Order: sequence, then C-alpha cells, then structure tokens
Amino acid sequence: MSEAADAQVPGAGRPSAAPTSQFGLLGTRRLAPLFITQFLGAFNDNLFKQAFIVILTFSGLVAIEDTGIYVNLAAGLFILPFFLFSATAGTLADRFEKSRLIRFVKIGEIGVAALAGIALYLESVPALFTVLFLLGVQSTFFGPLKYSILPQHLDSRELVGGNAMVQMGTFVAILLGTIAGGIIGGWEDVSLMLFGFVVAVAVVGYLACRWIPPAQPTKSDNLGWNPAVETWRLIVLAQERKPVFLSILGVSWFWLLGSVVLAQIPALVRDLSGGPYVVTLIMVVFTVAIAIGSLLCEKLSGRRVEVGLVPVGAAGVSLFALDVFFAINAIAAGEAERTVFEFLGTDGVGRLLFDLTMMGIFTGLYVVPLQANIQTRTPNDRRARVIAANNVLNALFMVTGAGFAIGWLVLLDGTIPALIAAMAVINAGVALFIFYQVPEFAMRFLVWAISHTMYRVRHDGLDTIPEKGPAVLVCNHVSYMDACLLAGAVRRPIRFVMHQNIYRLPVLNFIFRTGRTVPILPEKEDPAAYEGAFEDVREGLAAGDLFCIFPEGKLTTDGEVDRFRKGIERMVEETPVPVIPMALRGLWGSFFSREGKGAFRRGPGRFWSRVDIVAGETVAAEAVDADNLRERVLALRGNNR
Repeated sequence: MSEAADAQVPGAGRPSAAPTSQFGLLGTRRLAPLFITQFLGAFNDNLFKQAFIVILTFSGLVAIEDTGIYVNLAAGLFILPFFLFSATAGTLADRFEKSRLIRFVKIGEIGVAALAGIALYLESVPALFTVLFLLGVQSTFFGPLKYSILPQHLDSRELVGGNAMVQMGTFVAILLGTIAGGIIGGWEDVSLMLFGFVVAVAVVGYLACRWIPPAQPTKSDNLGWNPAVETWRLIVLAQERKPVFLSILGVSWFWLLGSVVLAQIPALVRDLSGGPYVVTLIMVVFTVAIAIGSLLCEKLSGRRVEVGLVPVGAAGVSLFALDVFFAINAIAAGEAERTVFEFLGTDGVGRLLFDLTMMGIFTGLYVVPLQANIQTRTPNDRRARVIAANNVLNALFMVTGAGFAIGWLVLLDGTIPALIAAMAVINAGVALFIFYQVPEFAMRFLVWAISHTMYRVRHDGLDTIPEKGPAVLVCNHVSYMDACLLAGAVRRPIRFVMHQNIYRLPVLNFIFRTGRTVPILPEKEDPAAYEGAFEDVREGLAAGDLFCIFPEGKLTTDGEVDRFRKGIERMVEETPVPVIPMALRGLWGSFFSREGKGAFRRGPGRFWSRVDIVAGETVAAEAVDADNLRERVLALRGNNR
C-alpha cells in the first residue's frame, strides 16, 4: 500500500479515476485494516459462541432434553443487545470520528475476552451466557461503524465490491470461528485453550484497527441517551425512504432466516447420529457457500448496486430450503455416533450438502445488493443511524426467530426439518411482499435477466456518463430490447423517452412504467402527448435525472441508422445539459429486431449473441446538433450492426 494511494480516501461522491477491484481493495489502507478488524471480531464472536453451543449440546452441563431451548436462547441472547443499544451506537457513529470509536470498541472486546476466561474456569452457564451477551454489546457498537465508514472511504463504483468483501470476510470468519469453536468446544480441557484464543484474537484485532484511516463525523447535533426514544427515532428515520426501509426489512429477514437455520444444526446433526465435527462440517458448507454468493455479486452486477439479484436470491433460498426438508427425512439415523467420513458416506447426505450449498450461494446474492442499496440511498449525515436502525430490526427479527423456533420445537413439538420447510414458505411470502411494495426490485430483476441471459454484453466508454446530475443519452434504435440492455449496462437509473407503441408492450411495459419512462407520440399524431412528454423531460432534468432518447423515433428496418429528429436539440435548448452519444452493436438480426420477417417472427438462433454497448465523448449543450450526433453514433457503431 503506497502512501500516495492511501492518502487519498475517496468518498462515494468523489469518484477516483478508475475503481479498484474487490480483491484489489484488500491492498489499500481504505479497506484492508477495516477488513482485518471486522474479520477478527466476527471470528472471535463465533469462536466463543460455537464452543459454548458445543459445550451445551455435548458436555452434559445441561440436561439433554433442554439443549434445544438453551441453544436457541443463546442465539437470542447474543443479538438482544442489537435491539437494546443500536440507537445509541448509530448516534455515536454519526456524531464522532469513526476510526477512534472503533479503537474504543476493540479495547472493550479485550475486556470481554478476559471475562470469558473466568466464566470458563468456573464452568458457570449463567456466566457464559453473560459473556455471550457482552460480545453482542461489543458487536452492536461496531456494526454501524463498519458499514457507515465504507461509503466514506470507497468510491461509489467500489461500494458493491467493498460490501461483498466485507460480507465474504464476515462469513469466512464465521466459518473459521465455527470450525475452531467446534474443535475446541469438543476437547475435554476446553477452558484454558478457549480463553487464550479469544484474548489473542481480540488483541490482534485492536492492533489492526489502529491503521483504519479517519472518517469524519457527519452529525453535529446533541446526543440522545434514552434507548427507547432513540430507537423509535431510528425506525422513523429509516422509514423516510421506502426502498431503503424495505431493503432493511429484507436484510433483517435474512438474519432471522439464517439464525434459525444455523441454530438448529447441532441438534439436527445429533438426531442424524453425527458428532461435534459433523456440526463443523455442516457449518463449513453453509458459510463457504454464503461467501461465494457474496463474491459473485460484483461479477453478476457489473460493479453496480443491482437489486435485480434480490429476487433471484430469494427464489433460490426458498426452493433449496424446501428440498432440505426432503433430504433430511431421507437420511436414516445410525445406531452409534458417526464420524465425519461415515456421515459423508451415508445415503442422502450428498443431497443435503448440495441443498445447503445452494441455499448459501443464493443467500449471498440476496443480502449483498440489499446492504449496498441501503448505503447508497441514505444521505451521508444519517447513514450510521439508518444502519443502526437496520441492526435494531435485525435484532428484533432474530429474537423473534429464536422465539418462533423454541415455540415450534417445544410448544408444538415440531421437527427441525419441518421448521426449515416452514421458514422456506414464509421466506417466499416475505419476498413477494417486499417486491409488491417496491416494484423496482422486480423491474430490475427483469432488466438483469434480459441483459444477462439473452445476450453476452460488453461495455466500452461508459465512464463518460456522469454519476450524478442531469444528462441525456442518445443512441441508435435496433430492437425492442434496446432500453433493457442500456438499463442493465449503465450504473445509474435511466429514464427513457420512447414511442408509445413500444412503451405499451406486455412485460416491458411494467419495466418502463416502474422506471418512469416517458411515452411520446409524433407531434402530427398527438400534439398534446408530444408537448406533455417534453414537459416531463424538463421536470426530470431539473430534478437531476438521466434520460435516454432514440432520436430516430422508430426501430430500424434495415439495420442502418436513420436521420436523427430535432427533438434532441429542443430538449437541451430548453434545459441545457450534457449529451452523451452511444451505440448498440450486434443486435441487428436478433430475435427482437425487424430484420427479415420482422420482430418475434425469427427463430431463436441469435440468442446469447455478442452485443457491444459503446459510449462516446460528452457533447456540451451549446454544441448539440442532431446531424452531428448521428455522425458520432455512426462512428461508434462502425460496420457492426
């Protein structure tokens, strides 16, 4: 890490010349110290928690018939502080310099680790529960700092990758902590070794956090210390923007679902005649899969905050969670405890591990875009508090999940496989509710699906499109899919101006309406609609929107670029904004173009064809000329129609 590079810590509003890849960020001071700090913190939490669960399940400290209650109680107690103290944590994170607060939090972790040694030596279940609660308190104060500092240190184009790395690191830390906790918790003399581990990890985490660059406070008003009042204020604050609040609910549901499933694994493994190491194996599979899904987000989203991946993730989680029910019921219990290799050789285990792997991958695809969406759509001066509100709701959902699991297993005398199946069904209902409330999620899914399944899309020059402020894109018009392809390629939301006949096409109409497309008709056909469209454009540009028009006014019938109408000149004359010429290459002759027999009448032979989306240099408003723009688009397109 060079001093020159580290001296510049761009925020979301100050893009760097070129974004750093998600793995490249680990070579910069902007992410590496924070990554190490949060990694070791998550590792320590799960090291102690998993060792504690294994001790409860297999050591005989509690009656075997009560282990299910104690394990779910431990899961609920660990996240209870998030509900109690997140309001204060978020307010502090916005009010004070963040890197300094992180150092205080890590010093607190060292103190809690020391208390863990005393609790282990005494073999006191209440004392161990107290340590678990205090670890939750420490994590409560670290959470808003971790996620609110990212947009201050990373370029907006790096935010998805940065979130993916943090999410991946969290789950790898969970994995390694779970493995270490499962191994250590199974030893006869566990107290000294576990104490040494948690103290050492806490000390190293503190040393790493001292390298985190400063992040200045974003809020200057007085602090509020009443937890109930401040918590309510956080919830009200989070509800100011509906897409953000629904994203928060989606993330909270993810933690409820994950906590319920993971909490059942020790008892489930015991029911399937497995031992402590088999518990570790199952945890390994699930958490590695979540990490893989998190890392896939940047690749699948093209470094943009792509909420279109959320429906994909939600559907995958429900489908494979349902199959987990059938996979578990197909595995016969053994007469004696099975080793890891014996368990792997049991009929039906391969199917179970595959289902858990796919569940984990789709979970990563589900949660990372939601987390990044919360960060990017929340103003800087309240981001930490909104993230704290997210933590409050996470905690509330997870406590509710623990209560639901206890009620299912104890009061209803239900089985663990049936509990997982019930969670899968509820997950589908929650997802449908969120997508109904915020149609943008479903719209972005359709755009993403079209642009990533029907075509192989390459981009060139899209960095010329401004990340903020009003602008107009002009592009050649080749097929009915043009708008979807452009919307899937450009990081910013685009408002299209298009012919009313295309606007009304089934399925696409939902995309266009949700994206606030402006339908237009030629002035000769409907003067009122024509003038109304220009009025909508003026208002949108004044509000800072990005528009795209197809100046030919219709789809090409021969693959060539027709003359550009003068509407673009009027548009920038009334509202002077920069214009960016763009070209679509490789779409002529595809299923949705008018080549040959016309659109929708050709066979599907051109599916998965290569398409290029190219952007040229920005043209100032005073230099805009329709004929000149056409020449620029022709030059960008070249001979590839």
